[in-house]
Amino acid sequence: MSGARPPSRTGAIRALAARDRPAAEAALAALMADLFGLVPQGLAINADRYSLNSLNGTFDADGRGYFFKFHQEDGEEEMTGEYYRADILARAGLPVDRPLHVSRLPGEQVLVYARRSDPRASDVLLDLDHAPDPQAARAILAAEAALNAHLLAVATATLRPITPEQSRAEPIHRLFHQRLVDPPQGAYPGGRLAAFYVGRRFDLPGLGTVGWDDIAHLRPVVNGTEHRRSLAGCFDAAHRRLAPERLADAGGIVAHGDAHNANVWYEGHGPDARLTLFDPAFAGDAVPSLLAEVKATFHNTLAHPFWLYDPATAARRYGARVAIDGAYLRIDTDWAPNALRRALLGVKRDSFWRPWIAHLAARDLLPDDWSEVIRLALFLSPTLVMNLRADAADAGCRHTPVSSAIGLGVALAAGSAPVAGPDAGGDPVSEFLDAIAP
Repeated sequence: MSGARPPSRTGAIRALAARDRPAAEAALAALMADLFGLVPQGLAINADRYSLNSLNGTFDADGRGYFFKFHQEDGEEEMTGEYYRADILARAGLPVDRPLHVSRLPGEQVLVYARRSDPRASDVLLDLDHAPDPQAARAILAAEAALNAHLLAVATATLRPITPEQSRAEPIHRLFHQRLVDPPQGAYPGGRLAAFYVGRRFDLPGLGTVGWDDIAHLRPVVNGTEHRRSLAGCFDAAHRRLAPERLADAGGIVAHGDAHNANVWYEGHGPDARLTLFDPAFAGDAVPSLLAEVKATFHNTLAHPFWLYDPATAARRYGARVAIDGAYLRIDTDWAPNALRRALLGVKRDSFWRPWIAHLAARDLLPDDWSEVIRLALFLSPTLVMNLRADAADAGCRHTPVSSAIGLGVALAAGSAPVAGPDAGGDPVSEFLDAIAP
């Protein structure tokens, strides 16, 4: 077709890595040579549980060590937005690791950094999930609080009214609305929603194998609390309300957009520890203000312990049961965020979200349905980051029936309020939203 963009080379490499890592590494070495004139030696793709939509790894060239990372979306060559704008974050004063080499070509978007010995904050936290250490936990919680205070200061300083067109141009929508539709026409349901769920089969404990149509329109009851929207209803509401143009109503800010802890370096030790952002694939200077910190909020807290990134461990540690009861989909699990993840959510609540919502209200930039915007974005965070179905026929599936049930329960509880109101029943999202309300 005239004007069509070439297929994504990074997409082909990410798919190849799932079945033939040496071949993918060879293809990546060739891509580095083409893009940057580097001749990689010993290029190795990291085995990384957090890289659900990206690849990263290391290589040597010209006598020095490098770390590379790229984020890749299906159909990204047809998507809009300018990516990897670390300079925007640096100019605003945010702590960000600046890459040595950058390619912004559609389908060939890659960052190359100087290699570090620092762990990512996600790795530090995973170690603490497995082996709690109060002193180490205090250190990373303090570092998180300091980073969030910095994020808040920059958000406050850069907040401004934006137009629907400015909102639409921001690449952060690739993480949310653009995963619901087929680019570039925007057909709904499309994208990952269609590929992962619509018309697909689900394997759920206690229920067995059922189809999308069997469960998609049922009212969810999660651990005894009834919620307002069905699974399909949450996706439909997100498609309407998280449309890029509509999110201009709360203004725009300078933000990373995807600053969960797998995109954050943990530097130093103990009370001197600090956090530095990297991989600004979705950074911008007009990021819709209610969307900017949603990914970090969900993926640092409610995605843990284990169920999203390590389903096999979750299946060993937790139980779940799903039942259809007339018009209701009942999901019961014994999973809950551990003390560390609850503390992280508390840090995010107190050092960013509560003062931020108050500031938006003071600036008359807080829409009446602000909590719905946050809920729907929290719902999309797990459901569209990877396929939550447990389906042995899906070669890319990582989920077990137990982790699938946990994930659907967490997402559905996030996606709409309890029928009986915010005091109905102790789900963490309702408690969080109630606590940050102005």
